[in-house]
Amino acid sequence: MMIHLASVMVDDQQKALRFYTETLGFQLKHNIPLGEHAWITVVSEEAPEGTELVLEPDEHPAARPFKRALVEDGIPWTAFAVDDVEAEHERLVARGVRFVQPPTDLGTVIIAVFDDTCGNLIQIAEEKREATGTI
Repeated sequence: MMIHLASVMVDDQQKALRFYTETLGFQLKHNIPLGEHAWITVVSEEAPEGTELVLEPDEHPAARPFKRALVEDGIPWTAFAVDDVEAEHERLVARGVRFVQPPTDLGTVIIAVFDDTCGNLIQIAEEKREATGTI
């Protein structure tokens, strides 16, 4: 079994598409009109055939209060893996991304959290590789 799709609920699909592609650097995979909304997915440039992120409209009555509660509590909706949190933080800040938590070393992982402009906090995470050697 493999993860094929993951979703992030967004308040404006077109704004989200611009942010996730032009600012973050994901690639558009699908943009299929479906009436008022669309089936929009993006993928990582490093894995264009990998897991697709669905930019899901947050139209369900429970969605916006849920998202607001997560943001108020500082809880990220999801996390993206990066090789170097510090470098990615610098790249995204230069592109105007607002971070609510700067790079923070948590022992086995380094994380940072940003506002995706669509009602979500998103975490980037770098797993620290264990030092090799003998004791």
